[in-house]
Amino acid sequence: MPLAAGYLKAAIESHDMLRDELQVTIFNFRGDDTIRTMVPAIFLSTVPDVLAVSVFGWNLRDALMLAETFKQLNPDGIAIFGGTHVANQSSRIFRLSNDVDVVVNGEGELALPELLTAWLAGRFPEPDGRTIDGISFRENDDTAVTTPNRTPISDLGQVVSPFLTGAMSMSDGNGKFRYDVAIMETNRGCPYHCAFCYWGGAIGQKIRRFPRERLIAEVEVFAHYEVDTLVLCDANFGMQAADEEFLDDVIKIRQKTGYPRAIEASWAKNKSSTFHRIVRKMRAADLHSSFTIALQTLDDSALRAMNRRNMKLNDWKALTDWLVTEGLECYAELVWGSPGETVESFLRGYDELALNIPRIAVYPLMILPNTDYSAKRRELGLITSRGASDDFEYVLATNTMTLQENLGMQGFLLMARTAAENSFFRHIWPVLHNYAGLSQSQVLTSLSNWFDRCTDPAAEPLKTPAAMVEPLIVNKAVRALFLDRRVHDLLFEWWAAEIRPRVDGDHRMLADEVFRFDMTTLPIREAGAIEGTVTDEAGARFVRRSEQFSVDVPAIADGLRQGLPDAPEAYRPTLFRIVWRLGIEQHIDNHEEALAYMGKIEEQCPVRSPTRSA
Repeated sequence: MPLAAGYLKAAIESHDMLRDELQVTIFNFRGDDTIRTMVPAIFLSTVPDVLAVSVFGWNLRDALMLAETFKQLNPDGIAIFGGTHVANQSSRIFRLSNDVDVVVNGEGELALPELLTAWLAGRFPEPDGRTIDGISFRENDDTAVTTPNRTPISDLGQVVSPFLTGAMSMSDGNGKFRYDVAIMETNRGCPYHCAFCYWGGAIGQKIRRFPRERLIAEVEVFAHYEVDTLVLCDANFGMQAADEEFLDDVIKIRQKTGYPRAIEASWAKNKSSTFHRIVRKMRAADLHSSFTIALQTLDDSALRAMNRRNMKLNDWKALTDWLVTEGLECYAELVWGSPGETVESFLRGYDELALNIPRIAVYPLMILPNTDYSAKRRELGLITSRGASDDFEYVLATNTMTLQENLGMQGFLLMARTAAENSFFRHIWPVLHNYAGLSQSQVLTSLSNWFDRCTDPAAEPLKTPAAMVEPLIVNKAVRALFLDRRVHDLLFEWWAAEIRPRVDGDHRMLADEVFRFDMTTLPIREAGAIEGTVTDEAGARFVRRSEQFSVDVPAIADGLRQGLPDAPEAYRPTLFRIVWRLGIEQHIDNHEEALAYMGKIEEQCPVRSPTRSA
């Protein structure tokens, strides 16, 4: 969903003069689209007078190429870049391209209409350019000018809603919601100063909220289109009482319409009583969510360097225990390569965390523009390189991590970002910890080493890259893990050769069954689903079938996680009725959505032993 572009289109179309002078079209591309598909889509039918691009690190290179083509087609046109990756970076952007005319530094909903009004009147760039706050531009003599920063919009009611005005298309040709999820903001601003972050250009700011009535109306629009999932762009959802009010409103709409069914958010860093009430209310209303514990590191030196040492979020064990008690799942986030972190401290923290939260998302540290890390490069010993397919600065070395150490971690990181982050394995971790003495990082490293030695071509996407693990490498590896049955055969070979011999003899059968359970409940590809396929009232397709195991795998794994002794009743043959939702192929790149396609236990019962006669 192109929310930023939607805001800008709504602002233009609500402007008294601009709506009569300009026709605005949003072009929204997927991450795998290339410049060769973008150019004909944008320019084939008509060449615009203004090209405005919402820019972040992943699309800057495409944006620069689009501007170059645009200026060849329309030399008198104006190319405008905005977004956190280019804000306050005009000297670099103008150096990279002579085709970019304006960079918007900060919120654009008020700046862009002012700029376009002056341009239509023939007064931009001169003489009106210097009167528009929050922009950088080239004057007619090619002098670069940056105007004073624009004050953040205090009354967010001034920001026109693209959903309520119809500025952004919501449905496809069949009248169905056209996006994967609905993206919305309830507020802007973040009071924290994390050294790696530039959240919406609004770090260290007082939180500003959108009007409650507007938010209710927007959620009602989403409910009308039967949107399953709302994704909130707020930096700290659950921090303020107004967040609880918003949830109450969503629940009322859900009770009336059946939608939405899930809310995904970047949760408040410090978990207050408001957060706990929100979680309980979501559970009671059957509103699903992934509860993220955004730790980034467990090392004190690294926490100090990233300005997070005194955050209450570091008491993560109590929070994890509470979420488990509430019957809710959560996952954790760590960042590899933070200044102050070493290989040893990172893996130690990773494994400590994995004992409680096996689903851990590990992200490589990238130095974003306008952050404290960016300003303290020399002090922190940062050595970086830009990505092969994006403009992010990946950290190669710091004052506590050498380039050689970083490269030596890439195999583990690939497995952490695929198998662990995507919950490929779900039950083997406590069994291997208790009965083989293996930590999660040791298992992932073993898997990486196995694929590196493997000569089967199917293993190729899972081999350690020669350089850094970048998003395209992760995407290919995830697809191979989940969708390639040849890779699944290799995993059984890895298990038999590398892991099974390390399990103590009394528990090898148990470990085998747990591994088989994890492999059995992986998503089923649509193309291979023939027998047992059913369709529900909403049109979703499912496969149901029964699978027998020698033990009750989930019960044993859950008991081990909680430190409970083995329950004898779990060590009996159990027949599971398992249901799989079909369609993983369309959601494999989204680790939140993909979880819905794992096999779920619908029913289970003990298997009676046959009666013997004397």
